[in-house]
Amino acid sequence: MMVYRLATQGVSFPRPELALQEPNGLLAVGGDLSVERLLNAYRNGIFPWFTEDDPPLWWSPDPRAVITPETLHESRSMRRFRRRTSLRVTLNHAFTEVIAHCAATHSSREGTWITAEMQAAYNELHHLGHAHSIEVWDQQQLVGGMYGVAIAGVFCGESMFHHATNASKLAFLTFSEAFFAAGGQLLDAQVPNEHLASLGQIDLPRSQFLYLIRRYAAKKQSVAPDFWLPRELNHKSSGNSA
Repeated sequence: MMVYRLATQGVSFPRPELALQEPNGLLAVGGDLSVERLLNAYRNGIFPWFTEDDPPLWWSPDPRAVITPETLHESRSMRRFRRRTSLRVTLNHAFTEVIAHCAATHSSREGTWITAEMQAAYNELHHLGHAHSIEVWDQQQLVGGMYGVAIAGVFCGESMFHHATNASKLAFLTFSEAFFAAGGQLLDAQVPNEHLASLGQIDLPRSQFLYLIRRYAAKKQSVAPDFWLPRELNHKSSGNSA
């Protein structure tokens, strides 16, 4: 098998089933981060991930980490935290700030893949209504959050950060419950993650994930457009505890 080089014109990709086993999921190199190419990638279970020194690299790993309405999970301790915390959760109030915080967090750990080019591309996606942010506030200070891309009934999570205990979990659980209640079908976490394993992450074979995202994408809309309007989200727990 081989890594495919994308044409400079057009936004098509090779079939994600052709991705390498090692490194897991590497499918293609090249192209750009135009809105059309990014949306076509997400609709086909592909996402970009590369550092500043690399050309764009495109991935579709096997298995795929996801969270469903049935698997979303909340610990008793997290439920107590959500009931007692004074932190606030909002939707689409500070996308640019959230992605910048995510970039800074990863940069301090291992060198960020959320490059300036990536931030500009996703800010454009947000401006056009495709990318969304969830923010956690301590009074007026941003202390946690996450962002991702919506494809019909699927939300493809890209990154999260926290500067206060449990802030990123609060963002994730609060958004997930609201998203599923509004008709969302699937949260794509891309690759297995210990942080999300405690929140209900499961692994799907890539073939099953591709079937689901293509089916949901074909429906065009399963979450009402007004769901994404900037607003405050109720973070008081309503999920299952264990």
